[in-house]
Amino acid sequence: MLLDVDEHTGKFGGARAYLADTRAQRPAGVVIGYPGFEEVVVGDRGLWRATLTVHGPAGHSGSSKSVTGSISRAARLIDLLDQPQLPGPDSRFPLPAKVSVTAISGGSGFSVTPDRIDLNVDVRLTPAFNATDAAACVHGSVRQLDTEMPGPAPTNVSVVASWPPFQLTPKDEPAAAMLRAADSLGVSLATKVAGPSNIGNLLSAHGVPATAGFGVPYEGLHGTDERAHLMELPLVYALHHRAFLDLLKSTSPA
Repeated sequence: MLLDVDEHTGKFGGARAYLADTRAQRPAGVVIGYPGFEEVVVGDRGLWRATLTVHGPAGHSGSSKSVTGSISRAARLIDLLDQPQLPGPDSRFPLPAKVSVTAISGGSGFSVTPDRIDLNVDVRLTPAFNATDAAACVHGSVRQLDTEMPGPAPTNVSVVASWPPFQLTPKDEPAAAMLRAADSLGVSLATKVAGPSNIGNLLSAHGVPATAGFGVPYEGLHGTDERAHLMELPLVYALHHRAFLDLLKSTSPA
């Protein structure tokens, strides 16, 4: 059992340290204990994340000199990032690729125009739109901005993270064991490919298959009123227990 207290930062320091430790045995599969009572997640979109730094001349907002500031340039870049037509769902993967600007920072007060604005860009990847495609898309928007509205310095793209998408079939372990256990207990359990990424993407990049969920029902996930219904905990435990016994039997030496 791996307990990783670095999960919500997205850094997964515990898991990365484990995977990098040559003394640790590489797991044959991972079942992630996320909540959600009706589905087991067998895949996720990947991600490509970068911080874009947009430059502009600093100055006084009351100056008589007309300049195109970093905020105006950043606004145009956001518009350009919203324009590309990305691949939609297909027979290989049920979700589309997606580009989102998730944070904007820069400037202070009212009388000073800032010399830089930083944008966080999150791109969700699919088999039809990988990390190379994401980088080309973002760099293309950046080149168009710097051509249309030249600044005092080129817009900088600093890549923060990149994980590939992954998807198991219902016949792949450990997904198959979860489904067999559900069937034996009379539980209706569907499979799902999720839009958000999780540590399963990191594990998949290391050749380790993973599922997420079957857990207790929940509401308000990650909200201030996040809550879980514990009445179903015995059934959740029983299903996982049966699935793991099944997996242990199937991997035991003859």
